[in-house]
Amino acid sequence: MNQKVLSGTRNVAIVGPYSSGKTTLLESLLFVTGAITRKGNIKEGTTVSDSVSEARDRGMSVEVSAASTQYENIHLTFLDCPGSIEFAQETYNALVGAGTAIIVCEPVIDRVLTLAPLFKFLDDWEIPHFVFINKMDRSHERFMDILHALKEVSSRPLVPHQYPIRQGDDLVGYIDLVSEQAYHYHSGSPADPVPLPDSLEAEEKAAREEMLETLAEFDDHLLEELLEEIEPPQEEILKDLKQEVSADLIVPVFFGIAEQDYGVRPLIDALIKEAPEPNATAERRGLQTREEGDTLVQILKTYYTLQGGKLSLARVWQGELTDGMVFNGVRAGGLYRLMGQQQEPRDRASVGEIVAIGRMENVQTGDTLSSGNPDDAIALPKADSLEPVYALAIVPENRKDEVKLSSALGKLIEEDPSLHWEQHGDTREVILWGQGEIHLKVALDRMRRKYNLPMSTHLPRIPYKETIRKATTSHGRYKHQSGGHGAFGDVYLDIKPLSRGEGFQFHQTIVGGVVPKQYIPGVEMGVREYLVHGPLGFPVVDVDVTLSNGSYHSVDSSEQAFKQAARIAMTEGMPKCKPILLEPVLLINVSAPSEFTSKVLQLVSGRRGQILGYEPLADWKGWDRVTANLPQAEMQNFIVELRSLTLGVGFFHWEYDCLQQVPDKLKENVLAMTQES
Repeated sequence: MNQKVLSGTRNVAIVGPYSSGKTTLLESLLFVTGAITRKGNIKEGTTVSDSVSEARDRGMSVEVSAASTQYENIHLTFLDCPGSIEFAQETYNALVGAGTAIIVCEPVIDRVLTLAPLFKFLDDWEIPHFVFINKMDRSHERFMDILHALKEVSSRPLVPHQYPIRQGDDLVGYIDLVSEQAYHYHSGSPADPVPLPDSLEAEEKAAREEMLETLAEFDDHLLEELLEEIEPPQEEILKDLKQEVSADLIVPVFFGIAEQDYGVRPLIDALIKEAPEPNATAERRGLQTREEGDTLVQILKTYYTLQGGKLSLARVWQGELTDGMVFNGVRAGGLYRLMGQQQEPRDRASVGEIVAIGRMENVQTGDTLSSGNPDDAIALPKADSLEPVYALAIVPENRKDEVKLSSALGKLIEEDPSLHWEQHGDTREVILWGQGEIHLKVALDRMRRKYNLPMSTHLPRIPYKETIRKATTSHGRYKHQSGGHGAFGDVYLDIKPLSRGEGFQFHQTIVGGVVPKQYIPGVEMGVREYLVHGPLGFPVVDVDVTLSNGSYHSVDSSEQAFKQAARIAMTEGMPKCKPILLEPVLLINVSAPSEFTSKVLQLVSGRRGQILGYEPLADWKGWDRVTANLPQAEMQNFIVELRSLTLGVGFFHWEYDCLQQVPDKLKENVLAMTQES
């Protein structure tokens, strides 16, 4: 269909937990609207959205994928978002630019909790959304029971839009609660209208009454009609649905079987009739939608393709986007409408559209770009970056590749801002941080495939430290003669412990010039060099060293000689100071549904954690936050076990807190492992 005859745009993010059927739903949406002639299969790796190798290999979405179609003169862009919690950053970044979201879930009451973070994000950002209960052929739960469970994790009222018709365990159709018309599904074609089953009349009336009563909370006229037992006209109900959905006041609930296209057509109709138009979303963000004037876009996702280089998926918030337009000094190098990996060149894009822009160098995901004066441009809000919770130390399999590593990691993080990397100051390891084991494996697969950088990995070393508990005085003399001038330095060092957190202090109390001033910096240098690798093999902290005495030779002494003398004194004296091993301890805040709080407490305690307390989590209904101190050595797989205990929804924040002594039993194991490595 020619773009000029299109009368509107809808941007729809498809979100939901892993395995709920989001990608299958997208295939059905594209098929039903004629964008594709044959549906792909996840197992065969032929779906539109899971077209990258990392997704096909795992049979799951690992990044946001865009696909477009047209229906009833409306242009629809769908953003298929990953379901795994490890790729939640991708979902949140995409939702910022979406006008509407469809939450896809399975009809399993015990798994409804997995939707809580999604509902919370959508409600916080006031993003209108629908619920599509998928795989209803596998349901053994009553529809109204599922609906009740869903209401427990949403701060917005859920409104049933349909009621199921079953024959035994099979879902055969639905009743539209607006028109009260019953329909039977047919594979490959729209559902047929049928008489309303007498056996479901009471259930249908109750569900419809619930829908109308919820709508009446926002419409006084409808409330009056219900009180006077006047049947409201369908037009009024549809008008209320559109108003309340657009304002993010209610959440309509649909259901079906996406694999068979059941329930997909009513969902599309609702997107056309009830989902907000782009200007409504923009106005909610404080923007004025207009075709003329400066163009304003926001980057939702960054891709680095093997053939085409960098692509930036962008939402047009204001004005018209044209190929070659300059944003913040960067020229757009091509416009494309995406269908998974396929790119359709475009000359322009209107307000509300989501398109890919080529070659936008130095532009990051979340950035707001303006075609006008950069000083006058506004910065649209963007999703918060998720804190890293899982790490691997990485080493190029080919040492010659080390020079390419930082550039490749930079591009990797541009594509996925929830990744972080650092070169640790103590262990000197390059550490890649992310949201879980699968997340990092996908990142490493990209390193190998896109940048030809295969990596070896291992668990990061814990940055242990050591300190002392006893003071001593140590003597160090360095004397070396090899013809000509020799080398001579002689020092006495007072070594004593400091309180935890005071670091390293160096003093001198030299009297009478027994160590000339020009040699004293060499003494401090020698002490510092020794403290990098103490008697237990780790950096030494919280130590005071005082140069109290010494002697020198008028010809043979030098700063270097006194540096060596200081190292000798430290090597002799430190083992006598009762060195102890210290480990970093983190302050963590673990958040999880209240029903899992006892398991979280056990998890923390079982990992040598010290519980500091727990309380209700602010703004999260039915959630608790547990505060504790936890040794960093116990953190490596903490997120894996936490998610296992909490249906995948538990999360935590952490920060460094202090150093504390390693228990004697563990100390021997740490020292033994250090000697082996």
